[in-house]
Amino acid sequence: FRFQRRPMERTFTEFGDRTDFEAVEVLADRYIESYITGKIDRLDVAYMRFESASRQTPVLETLLPIGQLGQADRAQPSTNGARIEYEFQPSAQEILEEIVPAAFKARLFKCFLDAAVSEQIFRMVAMKGATENADEMIRGLSRKYNRARQSQITSELSEIIGGAAALE
Repeated sequence: FRFQRRPMERTFTEFGDRTDFEAVEVLADRYIESYITGKIDRLDVAYMRFESASRQTPVLETLLPIGQLGQADRAQPSTNGARIEYEFQPSAQEILEEIVPAAFKARLFKCFLDAAVSEQIFRMVAMKGATENADEMIRGLSRKYNRARQSQITSELSEIIGGAAALE
């Protein structure tokens, strides 16, 4: 956003390797409130999805709106073709008001966890590569040093032998 000269309302930089749910919940509540009041009509999250230690994929996922939850989903056809109405206790509206925000918070928290795990895996792979490169460099330098030392010893021995032969 900085390079595109887009204004940022607020930045959240306190998230680290060990993101706790409470910190994400504050952010989630803010997005839910913005969505309900109409400040935003959609929330997309870009992150690295962890699939395995050797595979992480970049993902752009829409978290809000969660989906279409219609009234027709509550009525189910019976075996004879008539529809059966289910009664909810508490009401379906109260259930949705509790479950939907909780589901959104859980999905947002999963995005943070996937991103943190992917970052740690990338770091581990990078450090392993750096260690292997350093080991290879040390082996190469040790060989060069040993060859130079062996060459110096051989030339000193040649000088000693040549000097001894000259004295005879």
